[in-house]
Amino acid sequence: QVQLVESGGGLVQIGGSLRLSCAASGIDLNTYAVNWHRQAPGNERELVASISSGTSTSFSDSVQGRFTISRDNVKKMVYLHMNNLKVEDTAVYYCHVQQWVGSSIVDSWGRGTQVTVSS
Repeated sequence: QVQLVESGGGLVQIGGSLRLSCAASGIDLNTYAVNWHRQAPGNERELVASISSGTSTSFSDSVQGRFTISRDNVKKMVYLHMNNLKVEDTAVYYCHVQQWVGSSIVDSWGRGTQVTVSS
């Protein structure tokens, strides 16, 4: 069974930085593309950053230039580095992996970590 665990959230002031971490059990995170999503109250969950099983990355327009995503293949962790944080970045951030199981795609999600940006 795949379990994803996010950590690193917290309260930060506008313009501050945080690093979120995603760890996995049940899969080797090094061999999967990993996505970070976020969901603010009253909003739909949105994809903010992705990293391929290699090093290719992509970002939503709302975080492009402020967030980066990286891997530590030794620790088998994926990180979301968030800089120049804005109030609108306040949300619960989720780590997400998709796997092919037979002919089906299975989504695995962590429980999320809260990021709150205060003015």
